[in-house]
Amino acid sequence: MNISELHKLFLTSSGINTDTRTIKENELFFSLSGDNFNGNKFAQQAIDKGAKYAVIDDKDYETENTILVSNTLETLQDLARYHRNQLSCPIIALTGSNGKTTTKELINAVLKTSYKTSATIGNLNNHIGVPLTLLRMHKDTEIGIVEMGANHLKEIEFLCNIAQPDYGYITNFGKAHLEGFGSLEGVIKGKSELYAYLKNKNKSAFIDLDNNKQVTQASNINHITFSQTKKSYINCKFIDANPNVRVAFDDSVIHSNLIGSYNFTNISAAICIGKYFKVSDNNIKNAIENYIPTNNRSQIVEKNSNKIILDAYNANPTSMRAALENFNRLEAKHKTVFIGDMFELGADSEKEHQDIVNYIKTLKIDSVYILGKQFNKTTHSNIQAFVDFNDFKEQFKTKISNSTILIKGSRGMALERIIDIL
Repeated sequence: MNISELHKLFLTSSGINTDTRTIKENELFFSLSGDNFNGNKFAQQAIDKGAKYAVIDDKDYETENTILVSNTLETLQDLARYHRNQLSCPIIALTGSNGKTTTKELINAVLKTSYKTSATIGNLNNHIGVPLTLLRMHKDTEIGIVEMGANHLKEIEFLCNIAQPDYGYITNFGKAHLEGFGSLEGVIKGKSELYAYLKNKNKSAFIDLDNNKQVTQASNINHITFSQTKKSYINCKFIDANPNVRVAFDDSVIHSNLIGSYNFTNISAAICIGKYFKVSDNNIKNAIENYIPTNNRSQIVEKNSNKIILDAYNANPTSMRAALENFNRLEAKHKTVFIGDMFELGADSEKEHQDIVNYIKTLKIDSVYILGKQFNKTTHSNIQAFVDFNDFKEQFKTKISNSTILIKGSRGMALERIIDIL
């Protein structure tokens, strides 16, 4: 069966699924395999649960309700690329080291006030997530929003060739996934593959004129710009973030539910994209003000007498420093910080963790606790350290009250569990 025939079958189905636990009637099941499992083994289970067909790449599991292909993952990607070519809607792609998912959610919140949008769910932004995102779009979709993640070179280029975006936005370049990219220069090169695609296809990029690295990398590309002070398509002004970010644009003031001055740029990008697509100022304001972050991303949690800033979804040296810098500026009688290891830093890990500890020592924070094997390797006088969460759970006996608390670490640390201990 070729891709055109498979696509016709897809259009008569109720969608694509790769997880037998969530199979719905009449879906197409793609038997994706991993390093430690053979997805083909689940094909019959998916069919028994209601899947119309199961796409497999092992003939040992072939039945009358399976579709045998040479490679299930590649077929999923090819189907998504073929489907993209049948869509008439513009697609906005975004990537970056920090803030991708929050920015994507803000953009979608703004645009869906005026359009039928379809956006990446959660952070399904890799070589599997992007195809699944595209295959959720249909003929009635008016704007598609695709988040793209990457931890090595050529990955963004690969995803662009599937999604074929008409517009792009890069949130920032930071010290994330250094193990895969090799260096900050590697990160910049990798993320800028989106710019290279847009330039080659004569498409357009949304650019923050106040970010010199972005301006440099995006030279000779069609621009839609935003800035605080420079002449641009839209000007946004940062008012304050104590703790929630307030932003002014045109004659409107947005009182967001986002914390951290670093979210000013994310909000500004959503305003710029909304204005470009002719969304009214009132709809932009209401959409951003009604957006409430979830999934441990810059959430405020009140517990007992403490106000907790939960930013435990992920962390890298750039986002960690930004969170600490913002926390240091907050007005509070007592401040406490819990930070956990930052993953995927490769050979730079020891230095980057020590740099964070050194930076903390320059801040006005009353109590600091560090968790993780990497932070334990640092020189950290006057800072209490724990090898891992279990060590923290057993050893931490301090009663914290009437404090403003920051919790931040990489996803693997799962530091949101600290809240139950406090």
